[in-house]
Amino acid sequence: MKRILVIDDEPIVRTSCMRALQYEGYEVMLAGSGNEGLDMLNKGSFELVLLDLKMPDMDGMEVLMKIKEQWPGTKVVMITGYSTVETAVQALRLGAYNFVEKPFTPDTLLSAVREVMENSGSRPKE
Repeated sequence: MKRILVIDDEPIVRTSCMRALQYEGYEVMLAGSGNEGLDMLNKGSFELVLLDLKMPDMDGMEVLMKIKEQWPGTKVVMITGYSTVETAVQALRLGAYNFVEKPFTPDTLLSAVREVMENSGSRPKE
């Protein structure tokens, strides 16, 4: 079973991601902060991390950099309600696979996740 870690400080976002992804057969773990998410990555492997950009303890870009340094094979999709072209480009340059804007529908989330899971190679070049 494919394992996905959702790192977001908003409980409603974590819950909605978990419901949509578990329904599709993914094993989903939840973290409410960047530090908690990094701790979970230390304890087990995940094929994908859904990562919020804006969190109180550590922002998503910092978490993204740590994930790419320590777990380079783990793919990351950024999720945020504060999307700009600049932040999307920065996230992609730092190694994020894709960028999903909040609020998103379950179909939008699942589409982004399927794209990552079905693509066994690295993310497309810019």
